[in-house]
Amino acid sequence: MSVQKWAGRLPAVKSKADLVYDSLRAAIASGELRPGERINMEELGRTFGVSKIPVREAVKRLESENLLTSRAHAGVTVAEVDHDEIRGVFLARQAIEGLVARLAAQEGDATLVDDLSLIQEAMHRALEENGAQTLSRLNTDFHRRIAAASGYRVLVDVTEQLLLTIQRYRLVIPRDDADWRSVLEEHEIVIDSLRTGGPDTVAAAARAHTVSQSRREADAIH
Repeated sequence: MSVQKWAGRLPAVKSKADLVYDSLRAAIASGELRPGERINMEELGRTFGVSKIPVREAVKRLESENLLTSRAHAGVTVAEVDHDEIRGVFLARQAIEGLVARLAAQEGDATLVDDLSLIQEAMHRALEENGAQTLSRLNTDFHRRIAAASGYRVLVDVTEQLLLTIQRYRLVIPRDDADWRSVLEEHEIVIDSLRTGGPDTVAAAARAHTVSQSRREADAIH
């Protein structure tokens, strides 16, 4: 029996703690739970119909990811966005995005370009409709899809964590339309390089996109 790639494995049955974790993480990423917002543990248990133990397990996992913080007399709150740390996040993305793009090009995923093009089309529609939240979600999907094509679970996980941090940052300092148009133009260069270029060209296009984004973020912070 041949060994199957991680992406082909059947998903494990999720525990109650996993379900609470997934729901809280999604709410934090979308901004439904805002930075600094207090988490009522007892209310969470009632909402999900679970005991305190799964809730505590989920909260501990989110604390380890720096998405929740726990303080004496203050309880559990959604972690604030650290503007200084975001610089490190963008530096990490420059390295990771180039790597996953190169690997994706080498893997030769037959549906990758078509999938990215569909995301691009949806992003253009969202920009016309002033759908800021939709744009952010689709942008995450774009980069998540490239990471998945790399073939390495660890790179998917690292990419996911970096993207989540940036999504939370966007809640505090959102992009304007001009910024989103630049993102779309840079995405198109990445897609074109996947169509016609080799791994080096693809990696360079992905890195150039994240470098450009980092510069725009630095301007926004100041």
